[in-house]
Amino acid sequence: MPIDSARLEELHIVRKVRETVRRWWGIELSFTDERGQVVDHGKGIIIPPNNRICTACLGESQGLAACNRSIEEAVGRLADATGPAGFMGLPLAHLVPAPPPNLGNGSIGPAPGATNGGGKGPEARLLGPCHMGLDIVAAPVEFAGERKGTLFACGFLVDRPPERLAEVQARATAQVGRLKLPIIEAAAAFETIARIEQRELPRLMDLMGTTVSEVADHADAVALRERKIDALNRELSARYRFDDIVGKSATMQRLYQLLDKVVQSDVTVLVTGENGTGKELIARALHHNGPRKHKQFVAQNAAALNDNLLESELFGHVKGAFTGAARDKIGLFKVADGGTFFLDEVGDMSPAMQVKLLRVLQEGTFVPVGGTKPEKVDVRVVAATNKDLRELVARRQFREDLFYRLCVLNIEVPALRTRLDDLPLLTNHFLARQAEKLKRPAKRLSPGMLASFYQRPWPGNVRELENEIERLAVLSGDAGLIGDDLLPARAAPAEPGSIPLAMLVEQGLQAGLAGAVEKLERELIHAALSRSGGNRSKTAQLLQVSRTTLLKKIRDYQLTVPESGT
Repeated sequence: MPIDSARLEELHIVRKVRETVRRWWGIELSFTDERGQVVDHGKGIIIPPNNRICTACLGESQGLAACNRSIEEAVGRLADATGPAGFMGLPLAHLVPAPPPNLGNGSIGPAPGATNGGGKGPEARLLGPCHMGLDIVAAPVEFAGERKGTLFACGFLVDRPPERLAEVQARATAQVGRLKLPIIEAAAAFETIARIEQRELPRLMDLMGTTVSEVADHADAVALRERKIDALNRELSARYRFDDIVGKSATMQRLYQLLDKVVQSDVTVLVTGENGTGKELIARALHHNGPRKHKQFVAQNAAALNDNLLESELFGHVKGAFTGAARDKIGLFKVADGGTFFLDEVGDMSPAMQVKLLRVLQEGTFVPVGGTKPEKVDVRVVAATNKDLRELVARRQFREDLFYRLCVLNIEVPALRTRLDDLPLLTNHFLARQAEKLKRPAKRLSPGMLASFYQRPWPGNVRELENEIERLAVLSGDAGLIGDDLLPARAAPAEPGSIPLAMLVEQGLQAGLAGAVEKLERELIHAALSRSGGNRSKTAQLLQVSRTTLLKKIRDYQLTVPESGT
C-alpha cells in the first residue's frame, strides 16, 4: 500500500507537527514515495519553505527539477545509512536535545534528555546539503515491513561556524546565477533562510521520528481494519447471504441450506410467505444460481390482470383473436422457454386460469388465445403466494391437483418479526445500498434508532424496512448518523429490560466491550428487579451477588426500583 498523502493530511499528529515546525522554524514538512519522489509535487502542489531562495527555485522548472533530484539523492542516502546521523562531522550524541514541545493534546516526542527518536520507531537523520547547500532532514515511513516513503524537511540551515556558513552562502549564490533565478540581491535573499540552533535539531528530529511512528501505526490499523472488513465480507458472502437474500438468524441459515439443495434441480417450487418477505428474491436466486441462469427469467403477478389480459400475457394470442389484436403476440411462457417463469400471487388466479396453468405444468404445452396449434415450452415454474393454499383447497377455491403440481417443494420465507436478529445486518445492507445509489459514504443508525426497530411489528416485512431506511437516508440529509430525532411519533423509546440480546451485541460493537457489559448488567438487574417485585434481597439472590453489590449497581446505573419490601 503506497503513501496516501490525502489520508495522511487528515491525521491529527501530521497537522499539529506540521503547524508547529512551520511556526517554530519556518520549515515545511512533506512526504516522498518509496522512490524518493515528492508526493505533493507529483500532484502539482508546491509549498516552498518561507525563504526567498527556495520560493524562487521551486517556481522555476529547472530549479524544481534540481530540488526533486536533491530529495531523491538524500532519500537514497537515508536508505543506506547505518547508525546515528551526524552534523558537519560531529556525532549527534554531542548535541544536547531540547525538551519536546506541547502541541495542545499532550506532548509529542520524547522526554528531555532522550536520544533521537526516543526509542520509538524509525529515527530522523540529517542527510547533507541540497543543490543550494541547504540542509535536509528525513525520517523513513515504514509499515507492513516495507519502506513506503519518507517524511522530510529542507530549505533551512543548522548553525555553522562563520567560515562554513560563508561557504554555503557562496554555493547558494552561485546556484542562483547558474539557474537564472529571479533574485536581485542573492545575499539579502540568503538571510531569509530559516536557521536552527544545534541544540534544537534533536527536537525537530524527535518530532519527525514520532510522526512517522504514528503514521506507521495508523497505516497498520487501517490495513488490519481492511483485512477484517474483507474477512467479514467473505463471511457475509459465504454464510449470511444467498444472492440478495440477507440474514444470519437460524431460520435464514435453514433457508440457505434448503436453497443449496434445490438450486441445481429443475423441480417446481412454491414459495410462501407474507408480503414483503422477499419471495421474488428466492425465485431469482434459484434461477441465477441454477442450470437455467443463461436463459430468461420472467416474472408476472397473477393478481395484476383480469382473466382475459392475464391469459394473453401468459400464453400470447394470434392476430384477430379479439378486438384490438392487430398482430400476433408471444406469451411470457414462450419468452421464458429454457429459463424460469415466476408466477406471483398464484392463489388469486380464477378457476379457469388454474386449469390452463395446470396444463402447462403437466404437459409443457399451451395454446395461444385464438390459436389452434399447441406450443411446447421447457420452463421451470416458481410460484409464490401469501395465502394458505391448503385452506383454499379445503374451501374448494383452489384446485387440489394444481396445488400438488405447484407444491412439489415448498419454501417458506420467514416474516421479519420472527428473525429480528437479522436487523443489524439488514439495516447495514440497505444503508450501503443507499450510499451506493446516492454516491455518498454509508450512514449509520444511532443506537436509539436501531433499538426502535426491534419494537416495531414490521407488517410490511423486509420491504417495509428497506423503504424506512430509504426514508431515513433522505431525511437525514448530509449527516453521517441517523439520529433519534427522526423517530416516527408512533415509535416509543425502548423500555429497559426489553432490548434483545442482538441489540446489546450491536450496541457493544459501537460502544466497546465495557459499554456492552454495562448495558447487559443494566438490563439483567432491571429484569431481576421486575421479577422480584423490587425486593432487593430476592433480586440479589436471583443474580447471585451480594446485596451490597446490587445496591451499588442500582445507584451507579440510577435504576428505578419498583415499590416493594426490602
